[in-house]
Order: sequence, then C-alpha cells, then structure tokens
Amino acid sequence: MRALISVSDKNGIVELAKNLDKLKVEIISTGGTAKKLRDNGIRVKDVSEITGFPECLNGRVKTLHPKIHGGLLALRDNSDHMDEISKLNIEPIDIVVVNLYPFKETILKENVTREEAIENIDIGGPTMLRSAAKNYKSVSVVVDPNDYEVLIKELEGKGIVSEETNLYLASKVFQYTAHYDSLIFDYLKKENNSDIFPKYLTLTYEKLEDMRYGENPHQKGSFYKEVSKDTGNLTEALQLHGKSLSFNNINDTNGALELIKEFDEPTVVGCKHANPCGVGSGENLLTAYKKAYEADPISIFGGIIVANRKIDEKVAEEINKIFIEIVVAPDYTSKALEILKEKKNIRILKLKDLNKVSESSYDLKKVLGGLLIQDKDTQLFKDNKYEVVTNRKPTKAEIQDMIFAWKIVKYAKSNGIAIAKNKQSVGIGPGQVSRIWSCKQAIDHAEEHLGKEILIDSVMASDAFFPFADSIEAAKEAGIKAIIQPGGSIRDEEVIKACNEADIAMIFTGMRHFKH
Repeated sequence: MRALISVSDKNGIVELAKNLDKLKVEIISTGGTAKKLRDNGIRVKDVSEITGFPECLNGRVKTLHPKIHGGLLALRDNSDHMDEISKLNIEPIDIVVVNLYPFKETILKENVTREEAIENIDIGGPTMLRSAAKNYKSVSVVVDPNDYEVLIKELEGKGIVSEETNLYLASKVFQYTAHYDSLIFDYLKKENNSDIFPKYLTLTYEKLEDMRYGENPHQKGSFYKEVSKDTGNLTEALQLHGKSLSFNNINDTNGALELIKEFDEPTVVGCKHANPCGVGSGENLLTAYKKAYEADPISIFGGIIVANRKIDEKVAEEINKIFIEIVVAPDYTSKALEILKEKKNIRILKLKDLNKVSESSYDLKKVLGGLLIQDKDTQLFKDNKYEVVTNRKPTKAEIQDMIFAWKIVKYAKSNGIAIAKNKQSVGIGPGQVSRIWSCKQAIDHAEEHLGKEILIDSVMASDAFFPFADSIEAAKEAGIKAIIQPGGSIRDEEVIKACNEADIAMIFTGMRHFKH
C-alpha cells in the first residue's frame, strides 16, 4: 500500500505518517512536507523518485505526471487498466493526503500583491485530489486533518478503508476544491472589476457554528461567515458573557447593527424581531440610551441593544433595569461589564469595528428554486440631494430630525413609517400591508408610550411614496409638521396639496428604501 502526502496545513501530519509507517504503508511526499516527515524520523520517497523527473519551475511542477495520476486513476477491477499501468511501470497509489496552498490566508493579508496571490493558486494539489476522489472505490483521499483519525482507525481495524468511508472522504474533496476555486474566482473578479452579477455565481462561506435550532425548534440551522477582509460584522463579534446566540438572535442583532452604522454621533438602537423599536442619538451615550428606551419601553423588553460608543457604568446600570437579551458595543468599561454580568441570561458582545460599513457587495434573498441577488442599499438620497416640494420650508431642526427618521425607516420592514423628534424615534410602524395602517400604528405607539404632545412638531418618514393623501390627514391630526418621502406617485400633486393645506413641510428624496 502506498500513500502520497503533500500538505500546506501540517497539523497532525507527523502523527498520521507515523501511524501509516507502522502499518507498512510506503510514503511518497514533496518539498516541505517530505522534509518535515524526515526530520521526525519517517521514511519518505520523493515524488521525483517515482516520476523519474525533477521538480521544476520553482516547484510549480511536481506531481503533474502519468506515474502519479496513472497510479491514482487506474480502476483496480479493470484488467485492461491494471495491465496497462503494469506495462508502463506505474504502481497504484492507495492513499492521498493533500491540502492546498493557503490562497485564502494570502488574499486576506494586508497589502498582498496580485503576483503573490497568483503564486498561491495550487494546481497540482487540486488535480491529485480530484483524481483520487474520482477513483474513490479504490483510493482513500483525505483533505481535512480532522479525518486523519477516521483513516487510521479503519486501516488498523480492517486493513482497508471501506467504500462508504471513501465516498464520504471523496465528497469532502469536491466540497473543498469548489470552495477553493470560488475564492480564486471572487478574488480575480474583484481584481478586474468585472460584473458583480456574473453568468455563473458561486458563493463560498465557512461555517462558524451549528445553531441549537433554526427559526423554529423543528428547523435545523447553522451560522456561516463570508470569506473577506471585512470587519465590523456580527461574524467578528467577541462574546464576553452569556449562552450562545440562537438563529433568531443573530438575525435580529444584524438588523440593529445595519441601522446603527448609519449614525456618527452617540446612538443606541433597540431592536425586536429585526425591526427597530427605539432609536436615540445624543451628546453622550447615556442620553442616547434613555431616548431609545423611552421611545418604546414595552417592545425593548427582551430585545436587543446596539450602541456605537463604549458602554460605561451609568449606561450599564440603566440597561440592567430591564431584561435585555443582547447588548452589542465596540467596548465596555470594566465596571460596566461587571454590572451587566450580574444578569445571568444577558449576552454581551464586543464588536471592535462596529461603526465600519461592510464592503460586501451582495444582499441575498432565497426563494423556492432560486436566489435573488442585489447590491447593498448604501445610499440615503438620490445623488446625495433632496428637494423641498411644499410652500412651507422645513426648519434646520426639522431637517435633522427628518434625516434621522429617514435612516430609521430604511431599516424598518416595508411598508414602513418612522416618526421622530429631537433625534429620538417616537413611533415606528413597520411591515403593514397598507401604508395608512403603518402611519396610524406609528402615531398610536407614540401616543401610548410618550403621550400625544410628543407628536406636536414632530417629523415623519415613509420608506416609499404615499399613494393617497390619507396619511397626510393622519399626520395633520397628530400635529406632525414635516414629512420626508421618496416621491414618485401619480398622486404626488394631491399629496403636496394636502401638505400645503395642513402647513406641513415635505421633502422628496428621489429614492425609496423598501426592506422586505
């Protein structure tokens, strides 16, 4: 029995080779792997001894030879194959242990050059893996160090590896090489600025963890990470306290995280079921938190809080007055952590680059039998401009509050309405099938939690145009004095007229923000 070993990741390789040596398996190897094995007292034959041809082109060509691939691909139960390799003086290779040049690690390095990345594209390795995996009935191929024990256990117990195990190992090979090739494609696509929506789209992610369950207890779920240099994403968060996050925890926290990245000043976002329920900005984080909490003290209970500044003792004390599922911040004072950890069931996450906007180009939505893909909604206004369309012009304070509300409604499920005052969300109406329902819901919430008077001189944001003037009438009755919306309805003139009659200022952004 012969094994070919050539690995970039050398974890566990010496122990594996020693076990193979004990089993009287002849070991063939290359370059650094061969040196490491010899340094540990393991007998090794160089590939060049097998092929009769030296490594060349600075190691670019080592294993691309008929004496290697003939030994891998020959069907053992095909007499013609066996006769042919015998005549060609080719011996079968029964075990392949290979993992590839560290392309991912290379491209994730800072200031990596294209030449360096290209040199770390493995050619011989994937070819050997695919040859061995294609002939899985006769060849055991191991790409994952976690499977070394599987290989040795069967060899020690039976003297051979079962076809069932070989099939399992072969399937992992194609998973691995597909992932590897996808990384290369994605890197080159970015290097030549090609279409972000190519004809063939292959996405590659790496599993971070299996969830206890998915969206519901009867569903299975896992959490995967995109391979990129991006920071500031939930995949990079460090959990400081509490039990592991659930599928829904991660989805809901991401909703709050996306929203808070819109703000530069101290801001706190409260979130429930991936919808913002309370948002506040202020001169300091304590003021921002109190605004977010007071905006909807009922919904925020059992919800998620994300802050874009370090949480100190005073903020932690306020948070601990109620039950919060998850707190996320770029950092915490030691005293704040001590206070928050008093609550056994709270999850505390530290996300160093929380304010950094993701460079990921895709927003994905899975549908039955397909995938919807779009680039990310990274803008607020069309051409970074907005247009006042009413007789009454908004005040500077109203404009600030309208932009604040516009950021919030961008992340509320459509149809979405957000009402704000003094950089505090006072009412949010997400996810209704009628825009007037969303409008009334936002008004009702404001009246319930903060009182009717809070609506006087407040502002309203709508994620899409008003199809009728009924929402303007509701805003007028509530005391709202300024509205921001995309415009673009065939009834825009009717809506503008209603605003003029109500002495309400209105801004058109020229850009809607549906979030389905």
